[in-house]
Amino acid sequence: MAFDFGYRLKFLRKKKKLSQKQVAERVHVSKASISGYENNLTMPSVDVLVKLALLYGVTTDYLTGLDNRKMVSLDGFTESQQKAVMDTIEIFRKLLNPVPPSMGIKKGSDF
Repeated sequence: MAFDFGYRLKFLRKKKKLSQKQVAERVHVSKASISGYENNLTMPSVDVLVKLALLYGVTTDYLTGLDNRKMVSLDGFTESQQKAVMDTIEIFRKLLNPVPPSMGIKKGSDF
């Protein structure tokens, strides 16, 4: 399936329960501009793209289809809460992608 910039923008806007007018006001463009972006009629400037990414809590690469990874914002968390979230993510990574015993470092190796 081909990447659809407009679809992704519309999906993120609806997920945040925002109207086109609300998004337009937050990124300082017209409602017609937001409609144009969502319908793949026009592309935003880099400045607006960055504002949209910040508004939706994703990267500009995610918005443009270069990267499908999602971003987690830790804004508003204390340092200890941020550490707890990062530690939890690392635990899940290890559980989902364990290193096979044959790939581990053996005792007595030069590593």
